[in-house]
Amino acid sequence: MEEEKIISGYDPAIMRRLLGYTRPYRVLVIGALVSLAIATSADLLLPVVIQRAVDRHLVARYTRIPREFADLDELREVDVAEAVALSEAVYVQDDELVALSGVMRRRLVEEGILEEVGYYVFRYDDATIRAFDGRFEELAVDLGTHDGEPWASIRAEALNQLPADVRRVVRDADIEGLRRTTRLFLVLLVSVLGFTFSQLYLMALAGQGVMKDLRLELFDHTLHQRLGHLSQHPIGRLVTRVTNDAETVNRLFTEVIINLISNVAKMVGSIAAIMLLNWRLGLVTLATLPPVLLLTLFFRGRAREAFRRVRLYVSRINAYLSEHLSGMAVVQLFAREARARREFNGKNDELMRANLGEMYVFAVFRPLIDLLSSTSIAVIVYFGAHFLLRGLVSLGVLIAFINLIRRFYRPVMAISEQFTIVQSAMAGSERVFAMLDDTDRIPDEGSVDRLISGQIDFERVWFAYKEGEPVIRDLSFSIEPGETIAVVGYTGAGKTTIANLLTRLWDIDEGSIRLDGVDIRQYPLQRLRTIVQPVQQDVFLFSDTIRNNITLGLDLSDERVKRIARMVQADAFIERLPRKYDTPLTEGATNISTGERQLLSFARILAHDPRIIIMDEATANIDTETEQLIQHAVQTVMENRTAVVIAHRLSTIKNADRILVLAEGRLVEEGAHDQLIAAGGIYYNLYRLQYQESPQT
Repeated sequence: MEEEKIISGYDPAIMRRLLGYTRPYRVLVIGALVSLAIATSADLLLPVVIQRAVDRHLVARYTRIPREFADLDELREVDVAEAVALSEAVYVQDDELVALSGVMRRRLVEEGILEEVGYYVFRYDDATIRAFDGRFEELAVDLGTHDGEPWASIRAEALNQLPADVRRVVRDADIEGLRRTTRLFLVLLVSVLGFTFSQLYLMALAGQGVMKDLRLELFDHTLHQRLGHLSQHPIGRLVTRVTNDAETVNRLFTEVIINLISNVAKMVGSIAAIMLLNWRLGLVTLATLPPVLLLTLFFRGRAREAFRRVRLYVSRINAYLSEHLSGMAVVQLFAREARARREFNGKNDELMRANLGEMYVFAVFRPLIDLLSSTSIAVIVYFGAHFLLRGLVSLGVLIAFINLIRRFYRPVMAISEQFTIVQSAMAGSERVFAMLDDTDRIPDEGSVDRLISGQIDFERVWFAYKEGEPVIRDLSFSIEPGETIAVVGYTGAGKTTIANLLTRLWDIDEGSIRLDGVDIRQYPLQRLRTIVQPVQQDVFLFSDTIRNNITLGLDLSDERVKRIARMVQADAFIERLPRKYDTPLTEGATNISTGERQLLSFARILAHDPRIIIMDEATANIDTETEQLIQHAVQTVMENRTAVVIAHRLSTIKNADRILVLAEGRLVEEGAHDQLIAAGGIYYNLYRLQYQESPQT
């Protein structure tokens, strides 16, 4: 049983190889990355937009600087984006003065250069003056012209005492600014939604394309592998490579790579935005992050181990289920139900405990991250409130910090959980590439393509499935075109191996096999296997219709298919089926009998019309009545073709032109049935053992 391998984590070599599969989809990947950049930028801009709305339009407090102090060197160092200069003073919004140090701000206030009393500056006209109901000159602190229009200043506390309708007139510019900000906010939200969808959709398309190409390459690679190599790998393992392991690659692209880039970008972007908005509060925020990083590293190791245990027990329970469901008949016949149930219950408990262990890790990790997130917000609020009172930070910046720190913590959990997917994807990719790198193919370099009469020559052929254990030993014989040759011998004599070598499912070690005088290695494999086709002992039929199992992709008319079925005596049972030739066969063709499956295999041979036929134990599993039914079909199939008949049931080969008797991979007897019986050798003994009586010739 193979247990799922979990490698240590990110492997750059595997990742580079995986990224190579994205070349056909680079436009999709670039589109996804561009969408990611836009969506992430828009998401990070949302707190900044809120900050600007609060500081510039909701609070909108100005600091008054008398004109005689407006050109001080200390104030020149402040990056003022916009200042309103009136007759007596210059007014600067509070959020533009937060760059001043606390010491400098206190000194400037003590010297009367900065006034702690808040002001509001606004543009006015006749309608505004009328709204004040005669109190405009009383309340206006300073008047002047800014950008060619009349402006006035008023104390913030006086503004707050005005009636609501007057405040609305005075703050008309702020209300319009809030409308613009709201529209911008909605545009950003729609952008986040639209480009996040685009990012996920494009990356999913690319991931599905990569997975499709990888599966196709794996399947094509498997199709061309040597059977001897494939026989060393369990079918379940090969299927897992093409399905489950390829799916982990898809998850890597659709769930990990793009999200990991997005999450890292959001975390880095959040920190960058925090530091740009206010470096003082930014340093306080950074001081709260080391515990998060340490906690993440600690739990990443725990999560890796928990994930490894889950995959291990999933692998074990799948193997147990596969084995016992396939062998259910044995379980029931030997009354092993109770024991099987106990064993499965034990494995199921192990899987449950492993899953609970993984849940326990994240059940502890998630609340701790939430706790640290809340702690960071509390620290930001505490220090931010102190900075706000000292004029070192604005209210909008404080609100933006809270939003940004939440955006920082949101990806932390996602990155930790995605690490397990990275491990699984890396392990799956490693197994996929190991399979692709493990190449053992039958060489296919032949170019001969000509009509074949059907002459076969084996000349001093040696072959071993395992090195040092030859199955065919110095074997030589010839078969003339149209001749029917029977090959017999004890089990293990090498009869079926002849069929495998003639079709190049395996290649010989020494000697040569020739068709019409040409070595079979000089024929392209596809051409060779249309010339030579076997009727196998274990007939394999696909889960498809009877028609498609006969044609196997050939473009044959319905009449041609029916004529072939009549020729092999298969039409009678087919016509009795509910949907006749369109009747679907179940897996393993269990809805028809063994004999009927054999008849379909004969029909398949006739449909493909090979020049040479190999019947490998073609009637070994057929009852006597069915055997008699298909004898005529066998003769029809072999008519005007070279035929090699391999069988234990000697009654099926009495009429062969010649019989070759093998023993330990060597040709020990050759001749007609009567001649070999008269010789009293190995063939005579085989015949006598089968019938337990004196042979009747």
